[in-house]
Amino acid sequence: MIKHILLMDGPDAKGLIFHVTSVLYKNECNILAQDEYVSPDRQFFMRTEFEAPEHLDPEKVLKDLRENILSTAINLRISPKKKKDVIVLCTKEHHCLSDLLIRYNFDELDANILAVVSNYNILQPLVSKFGIPFHYVSHEHKTREQHEEAILRTLEIYQPEYVVLAKYMRILSPEFVAHYPSKIVNIHHSFLPAFIGANPYRQAYERGVKIIGATAHFVNNNLDEGPIIAQNIKNVDHRYTYQDMARDGKEVEKSVLTQALKLVFNDRVFIYGNRTVIL
Repeated sequence: MIKHILLMDGPDAKGLIFHVTSVLYKNECNILAQDEYVSPDRQFFMRTEFEAPEHLDPEKVLKDLRENILSTAINLRISPKKKKDVIVLCTKEHHCLSDLLIRYNFDELDANILAVVSNYNILQPLVSKFGIPFHYVSHEHKTREQHEEAILRTLEIYQPEYVVLAKYMRILSPEFVAHYPSKIVNIHHSFLPAFIGANPYRQAYERGVKIIGATAHFVNNNLDEGPIIAQNIKNVDHRYTYQDMARDGKEVEKSVLTQALKLVFNDRVFIYGNRTVIL
């Protein structure tokens, strides 16, 4: 038996769960887990994890579902339950990257890290310890467009399903993002929507905040405003300098990025407008 995940979203209607369970039963599938949610504006979301015979044709299941669910506004997709192929982009800071590499080494990430790409070579010795290809793509003496074109050429070698920004401290252009729509995950060192952009810990310190946090989100064309996947916070007080905030914030950043990636890689995140629904 092979495990699959069925994702479904669209306008709510009677019988949606019945149609899915009936079609899966008729195709000799066994449902292992199922979660659903109906939003206040009557949008339906469902994630169904099931196992099926090896001879199952997922396209036939989708065809059967579409014949039973007549609404063309319902989105349906089936994929095997497997590790996702990812590329990690980084700059100079090691804490998020090293955490991901250790989790990957001990098979805790639900992903295959195909390579690490950076505009500096500072972290190459770290990455080499894990036997993962490292690509140094310098931004020096290049326009942003030229630099991004060089990175895209590198990514095309690997054909990743997702791109993870592990403290990649450069703003991506809309043209770059368009190559991986809703497939780029970033960790931002702030509890968004507060303190967007550069130096958020200094911004937080100057504002006198009592909590700091981190936010993992999908990247879109608006700086640090993509759909939020996961967040967490840490209490601080007047004794904290912004350097203290940055130090403690790194621990929050690592945990939030890992939490978000586990949700994304397990196909638990639906994007709805500029929000997420997580099942």
